[in-house]
Amino acid sequence: MAELTEKPTPPADCECCESACSPCVWDIYYEALAAWNAQQAPIKKDNDSE
Repeated sequence: MAELTEKPTPPADCECCESACSPCVWDIYYEALAAWNAQQAPIKKDNDSE
């Protein structure tokens, strides 16, 4: 079984400089959140089918 990761924490307001950095801390957060959601999907599906 793959190791589960913790749900990513959104960046604090002070972490984004709003200067359109690439990548922005929000870009990194949303990428990590998408990966976490993809990891959770099979688990949720298994739990829903029980």
